[in-house]
Parts: sequence; C-alpha cells; structure tokens
Amino acid sequence: MAGRIALVGGDEFRPACREMDAELVRATGKDRPRLLVVPTAAAHENAPLAASHGVDHFQALGANAAPLMVTTSEHANDEALISEVDSADLVYFTGGNPANLLDVLQGSLLLRKLEELLERDAILAGSSAGAMVMGSWMRFREWREALGIVPGVVSLPHHERSAPESTSEDLAANAPADLWALGIDGATGCLSGPGSWTVLGSGNVTVYRNGDWQRYVAGESFSLD
Repeated sequence: MAGRIALVGGDEFRPACREMDAELVRATGKDRPRLLVVPTAAAHENAPLAASHGVDHFQALGANAAPLMVTTSEHANDEALISEVDSADLVYFTGGNPANLLDVLQGSLLLRKLEELLERDAILAGSSAGAMVMGSWMRFREWREALGIVPGVVSLPHHERSAPESTSEDLAANAPADLWALGIDGATGCLSGPGSWTVLGSGNVTVYRNGDWQRYVAGESFSLD
C-alpha cells in the first residue's frame, strides 16, 4: 500500500505525545489536515470522551479534527457515516479493547475505506489497541489473527512495562513463526516510510525477531526486511 501507518504504544492525547503527534500532523503535508479520531476500541468505556480528548489534542496541533463515532459493526458498515474517511488526511484509532475493535472492523466497509485511504497516501494511525489490530497477529489474553494491514508484524504497546530479555524469550517460545514484534513504549510511535520505519516520541521501540532484539529511539529508523 502507498500510504503510511503510525503505530503508537499508548497514553495517547497526553502532553507527552504533543511533539510526536505534531510530527504526524506535519507528515500529512497539509497546512490544516483533515483528521478523524475513531474511538471504537473505547466503545465499552467512554467513547465520546476518548474522541473528545483526541479532537481537542489535535485541534491544538493545527489539525482540522473531528470524531468518527464508530462503536458497533452497524456503524462500521454505515456508508453515510464512514464516508467521512474519503476526505481524511489522517485517521487515528484510540486505545481501549483490541478484541472489540477487531470484531467491529473485520470484513467491514470501514476497513475497505481504510485500505483506500492508504492507497491515496494518507496516514492511518492507531494507539495501543488501535496499533494491535493492524498487524497480522495480536496478543490479547491469547494469540489471535488480526487485520494484516501491516503484514508479518505484532504490536506490543505500553512496552515500557516489559523487560526485553524476558519478552524475547517469550516470543521465541510462543509467538507464531516469522513475526516481527514491535515493543512500543507509551507516548512513542513509529511511522512507516519507503523501506523503513522512523521512531517518534519520548520512549523506545524495541524490535524483536527470531530471539534477537534491538532498541530504537526518536529519530532512528529500522527496517522489517
């Protein structure tokens, strides 16, 4: 796909995320990009509040931000509702429950709209649960196939809570074969580009593969080849 993907490790819309998210806004190449905040993963918590926090956060960074209130499968297949994606420069999925988010998105019209968004070189971003569902697999209580928007990848958010050595051992023993695992700290993300990913934010992204791991900080890039 031609578009760009941002995977964020959680703690979205907080002051520590401002610099990272300002970079995402700039990456659209627009002076005032059209941005949608999608709180699907927070449907069983407080989706309106999650969306409101995101809209306020990105408006302060210069985006023309609005909520896209998709919280059910019916919403995800409501053509009138999700037509907003057609004009978006950046679509941002909040954190919450990744299983609920995956169930709503799988096979939906919204998922097709997201694929079209990437084909026109816009940005698709997800934080925590939003990042988890984008890989080929996710681990939430157990391993489960995910959307495959980022093939061959599993996202491990809030990774500042985890030790790389034990994580590497666990992945080597239990993860599906041939996966790249991205351990992404809170208030930290990675943005895809031609042939590589660039780290944004205040923490680390730890890349795991076949029993090895490497840690990257803001401004550094890595490839998944």
